[in-house]
Amino acid sequence: MRLFFLTAIAMLAFAANSVLNRLALLDGGTDPLAFAALRVMAGVIVLWVLIGRRGVRAQVVSRATLIGAVSLALYMLGFSLAYRTLDAGLGALILFGGVQVTMFVGAIIGGASVPVLRWVGAAVALGGLCVLFWPSGGAAVDLWGGAWMAAAALGWGIYSLNGRAATDPLVATAANFLLALPFVAAPLMSQSVGATGYGVTLAVMSGAITSGLGYALWYALIPGLGATRAAVAQLSVPIIAIAAGVLLLAEPVTARLGVAGVLVIGGIAISLLPRRA
Repeated sequence: MRLFFLTAIAMLAFAANSVLNRLALLDGGTDPLAFAALRVMAGVIVLWVLIGRRGVRAQVVSRATLIGAVSLALYMLGFSLAYRTLDAGLGALILFGGVQVTMFVGAIIGGASVPVLRWVGAAVALGGLCVLFWPSGGAAVDLWGGAWMAAAALGWGIYSLNGRAATDPLVATAANFLLALPFVAAPLMSQSVGATGYGVTLAVMSGAITSGLGYALWYALIPGLGATRAAVAQLSVPIIAIAAGVLLLAEPVTARLGVAGVLVIGGIAISLLPRRA
């Protein structure tokens, strides 16, 4: 129950990131790249303060992993660039579908045994997202936007898999954010981007709380969850984010959302059943 409760908190943090990002971009004055850079910068500051209070500041750079930093930067940049041209629903489908593939393949390469029920549960939950997000009317997919979101999915999948070896989740997350910052901030040097005061506030909230602390919690949970259970659990994030949108943004509740929610939650439940079930 403790693992379930903490995993639920992590999923809420991930969903909150999505909502904060959407709120920041709704005003039209905050560029996605600026939001991503501010988000990582805020995460660096908060995590360094926490590490400094523990007296392990000198270990940050030495314990940083290049894989974690590069994959985190790939996720942040891919996510930001994709939503410039990609429909939000289709983007979520590409992102979470890609994360599933990346983490399941990573688990298999690592020698993990994946129960049949987990495959079934993942398929059912992913099918729920297809019900919710599949474009209607033969809508065209922007190739560059789709490619950037696929890159983001690969980055987040690798970042999550990399957390299995983290002995100190807080230090590992701080190192990842610190070394990812130059990669995320680099595109800002070549183009003019802007951010409103409202957008900056939301980016700081996202980076300091739901990203910085949320990702540290995620790294603490992954060893106990395992790669495939961690992958399936993340399929709940879009449903949570949409539920938050209903509450905060007055978005409509539809029958399609209800069916998708049942499929996603049911699929996650199936994937968590013991082998003998």
